[in-house]
Amino acid sequence: MATKQGNSEANIFYADTRFERMARRPGGVSREEAIERAQGAVEELKTDFIAWIDEQYNELSTTLADVARNPADKAALERAHQKSAYLRDVGGTMGYTLVTFVATTLCDVLDAYIAGAPFDKNVTDCHMDAFLLARTDEYRHMRPQEVPELAKGLLRVVEVASIVPPGDSTE
Repeated sequence: MATKQGNSEANIFYADTRFERMARRPGGVSREEAIERAQGAVEELKTDFIAWIDEQYNELSTTLADVARNPADKAALERAHQKSAYLRDVGGTMGYTLVTFVATTLCDVLDAYIAGAPFDKNVTDCHMDAFLLARTDEYRHMRPQEVPELAKGLLRVVEVASIVPPGDSTE
C-alpha cells in the first residue's frame, strides 16, 4: 500500500509476525478468560508480595541506618533510593497505592539528600513508619486523598527536607 504525503511517496508495510498469526489462529482462550487468568495470577502473587514488601522494608531500613551513620555516603543514599524506587514501582501494580505514595515521597527526599540537602533521620523514620501503616490490609488500597493527614504530612516533610542550603549543592 502506498500513500502520498506532500511531494514524497511513502510505502507502508504491515508486519505479519508469528505472534499475530498465533493470536488469530482458531482455538485458544478468549480475551476475557485470559484477563481473568492474569488477574488470578496477580491475586496469588499478592500473598507473596507482603513478604516481599517486608523484605524490601528491612533492606531499606538497614540502608537508611547506614545513611544515618554517614549522611555523606552517596552509595548508601543511592541504595536507599533504589529500594524505595522498587517499592514505588511495584506497589501500584500490586494494589498497594499507599505504599507507592510513601515510596514516591521517600524517593523525593532521598533525591534531595543526594543533591545536598541536610540529612534528617526523623524524616526517614517518619517514612518508615508510614510504610508500616501502608502495607496493612486496612490501608493498602487507600489513595492519599483518603488519608489526608498522612499525605499532607509526608508532602510537607518532602518540601522541608528538599531545601538545599545555598552553596551546599553537590551538582
